[in-house]
Amino acid sequence: MQTLWYIADPMCSWCWGFSPIIETIREIYKNQLQIELIVGGLRAGTTEPLHPSKRSEILQHWQNVQHRTNQPFKFENALPEGFVYDTEPACRALVTAATIDSARIFALLHTIQNAFYAEQLDVTRTEILSQLAVNVGIQPERFIAIYNSDTLKLKTQQQFQQAMQWGVSGFPSLVYLKNNAPNFLMRGYCDLHELQTRITTVL
Repeated sequence: MQTLWYIADPMCSWCWGFSPIIETIREIYKNQLQIELIVGGLRAGTTEPLHPSKRSEILQHWQNVQHRTNQPFKFENALPEGFVYDTEPACRALVTAATIDSARIFALLHTIQNAFYAEQLDVTRTEILSQLAVNVGIQPERFIAIYNSDTLKLKTQQQFQQAMQWGVSGFPSLVYLKNNAPNFLMRGYCDLHELQTRITTVL
């Protein structure tokens, strides 16, 4: 079975916009394609609070995503003053889920995305991520223990590095390997019809 690598970041707005499409693709091609998630690290390791001009720029991106995809966003009071847009914790939560039960990783991805964009939860906080993991059936004590481990932090960094080595420069991206070399099905958002056309050529 052909494997497609889905490179995304749970705090990337275009990945949220693409969420219904990747779920549809996973369902349509479940007997033909194995789709695996690699976290991209959009703003991993950020330590400075968002500058007001950067906040405005990001919210404009969100408006564009909502306009094109109709995905839900809550704009009022979004990205409050002092918010540090570090995507590493949410990415690490997904790698934790993959370590515990890989079958739950896409459910957790969707849950984190919805929490951040539609519910304005601070998904940089461990206690929020732990609760979201519980919502998809992951035991909280086990989640926290693995999430906080040095091994898991390293695993997360290794996924960021893998994405970089493949030349991923934007999210979401879909990659398949041919003779161990990465080939891109898409770099950035792609609608369902176009993506199905591209998948057909691979299959």
